[in-house]
Parts: sequence; structure tokens; C-alpha cells
Amino acid sequence: MALASATTAAATASSPSRFVRRFSSSPPLPSLLPLAARPGAGSSPRACSYHRFVVQWKGRARALLGGISDAGASESDDDEEDALREGQREGEGEPAVEPAAAAAELERWDVLGLGQAMVDFSGMVDDEFLERLGIEKGTRKVVNHEERGRVLRAMDGCSYKAAAGGSLSNSLVALARLGSSQSAGYPELKIAMAGSVGSDPLGSFYRAKLRRANVHFLSKPVKDGTTGTVIVLTTTDAQRTMLAYQGTSSTLSYDSDLADLVSKSNVLIVEGYLFELPHTIEAIKQACEDAHKNGALIAVTASDVSCIKRCYNDFWDIVGNYADILFANANEARAFCELPSTDSPMSATRYLSHSVPLVSVTDGVHGSYIGVKGEAIYIPPPPCIPVDTCGAGDAYASGILYGILRGASDLKGIGLLASQVAAVVVEQQGTRLRVQDADRLAECFAHHLDSLEFCSDV
Repeated sequence: MALASATTAAATASSPSRFVRRFSSSPPLPSLLPLAARPGAGSSPRACSYHRFVVQWKGRARALLGGISDAGASESDDDEEDALREGQREGEGEPAVEPAAAAAELERWDVLGLGQAMVDFSGMVDDEFLERLGIEKGTRKVVNHEERGRVLRAMDGCSYKAAAGGSLSNSLVALARLGSSQSAGYPELKIAMAGSVGSDPLGSFYRAKLRRANVHFLSKPVKDGTTGTVIVLTTTDAQRTMLAYQGTSSTLSYDSDLADLVSKSNVLIVEGYLFELPHTIEAIKQACEDAHKNGALIAVTASDVSCIKRCYNDFWDIVGNYADILFANANEARAFCELPSTDSPMSATRYLSHSVPLVSVTDGVHGSYIGVKGEAIYIPPPPCIPVDTCGAGDAYASGILYGILRGASDLKGIGLLASQVAAVVVEQQGTRLRVQDADRLAECFAHHLDSLEFCSDV
């Protein structure tokens, strides 16, 4: 079900931005409510940004530049070993493609992610393991170097794998794989990420892994820096516990290189974990300001309840003044609204949608919601046998963005795609959407664009 339509003329009257004027001659989308500026926004380019963005992409020529030849790379253990060897060679003086050279290949990026670059160490453990180490199950905790070493030593002998992780990179990899599907018949999406990694082998490993997943990591490594890591411990009930060592990822500066990347991007995604890092808020503000000046949509991920509570004012400063899209789970949405846990996710979605043009709220096995202008659309969950819930929200966000970038106008159809992407990831071990699954989902979506029935084909 879609939200009730409103006329394009009504939306444009309230916000005479250059984007609205540019697309005012386009016919209104039949099932997408145009989004007016929030109170106090005046004639900001943000006004009706979701509507003009969808119109822009629906009418955009399909002759975009070609992508990376490695688009179909798999996620096998051999690939991880190859990436680590490649990273070691970089550390020994064999550099990868320079970020500036890679950026020069494209006039614009479809999506640029700004977030923490972390290497994930993921493994299956039992409850006794967590109890023995005094780790609270289902939480996320920032640890120091000594604590990280203690946990990794305790994991010696356990089965775990390394991956270029972090919440944002999970979403970008899934989006790149959806956007690289040859069978879907769409032009390939150009996805990039900016962040901070060290000049150590783990930093080189991170960059190599993203390159293989068709995501350009464009930030130069920090000399003598230590790349951040996240230990992800998953128990048999599919609950995840995360221990984050920030390392170099805790630093972020808005320099001329990053400003140039932002100016060439259609969508900027800001990862919520950045808000808890020292001296990053000003860099985020500058990035959002430049993104608006260049007509980009801005998406913000909530990332973590404790992060929201610690950085509440900074979050609302960015979300309330810049965000076009907000991604959150039910608990994070309630934290933004300062609502008790007894309040429904739908209430939080509606509340937030008065301040943010498009709100996406996930609620695990109970489904999800998409909020626009005080209304909330319920998205039922697809059948799913959970194996590992880590990365479910990241996958959901990629589905929402993919639907928008492909010009879909039915919000529930976009939500159903996002739910299916998340369900596929939850039913496997690991946080990444696999290439074969991405290809299948993208093809089904292409065949049933704006249809509510495409999930039955997957």
C-alpha cells in the first residue's frame, strides 16, 4: 500500500528550490507522496528532495560509465587470503590504485559513504564463553588494545573469519552487488566510501576487500596508523555481541580531497558511529553542507542506542537540519524520540517522519516501517530462519537505497525489497549479501518494479 498522493504543484509552492523548478514539468509519481520541507527549512534545496531525486533518476539516461571488472567477485576464503596478501604487498611498497586516480575516472558517484573503516573478526561462541570473559550478551562495547587482545586470545582455536566490516561498508557492499547485477538490465551503480584506515596490513586488507566487492575506498591511509577492528561474537540463538577497537578510525578530517568527493556524489550516507568520535561533528557538518549545495540526498544511520544517548544533541543537529533519510531500528527510533520501550515502533516512525522526509525503522521478526510526513507504512517480514542477525539492518538500508536509486515510486514495494535483502543475510553466517543472492534479488526487482508481488518470486 502506498501513501496517498499529493500534487507536485502543492509541494513546489511551499519550497521554490531550483530542484523543484527543474522538475516541476515532470508528471507526479502516482504512488509516492512528494515531500515538503520541514518547518523552518524555508527554501532550502532539501525541500521535496526525495521527490525530485526519484524523478531525476526515473528520467536519467542509462548510459553511465562502466564499472570495475571485479564486480562479480565472490566472498570465499580464498578471496580473503588473496586480499590479505594484496594488503601485505601494499604495506611492503606496492601501492594500490591511488584514490585520486580512481576518483578521476568518474564524473559523479551514485553513493558516497562516510563512516568508520573497521576490520571485523566474526566467530560463533556459546553463552559460557561470554560469561567467562565477563561480556554482556547482545551489547556493543568500545574496548582498548589490551581488552581486544584478551578476547582474541580467548578465541584461539575457535572458527572465525576476518572481513572488511563496519556497519556502513556492509550496506555499501550489498548496494554495490545489487547495483552490479547484469541480469537486471540497469546501469551499474558507482559506490564509494571515505573513512580512515592505518598504513598497517589490516588497513591494506580492508581496502583490498572493498575493491573486490566493487566499492571504491578513496581515503588515503594514515601513516603509522592502526586500523580499527570489531570482534563480532554470535551465539547459537543468533544474537550478536560486538567489541569495537577504534584505532585510526576514530579520526576524521574534512580536507579538500573529501570535499571534492562529496561534490561529485548523488547520495551521501553518514554512519552514526562517527558521532561518538572526537572532533568529527564539524567534519560531518561540512560534508552535509557541501552535499546540499551540490544537490545530493543525505542519509544518516542511527547505528546504536548508546551512541544516540551519548551524542543526542549532535545527532539531532545533523538529522534535524540535514537528513533526507534516517535509518534506525525500533530501539534507536525510540531513543531519538525519547519514548519509553513500551511505545510502538510505528509511533516512533510517525514522530520522526515529521522531522525527516523519509524514515526507515526495522523491528526484527516483527517487520519494519517506512515513515513519510506523519504516516507510517507497515512492511511485513518475509519467512526466514535466522542464523546470524549481524548485518540485518545494514542489508535493509541497502535495499531501501537501491529501490530509490532505481526510481521505484511505491514505498511499500521498496520496503518489501529491503526486507527480503535483510532476510537473505540473516539466513546465512556472515554480514555480507552474497553476489548470487544480490543478482537474484535485483533481477526480480527489475521484473516487478513498483509491484508488491516481487518477493514471491525470490
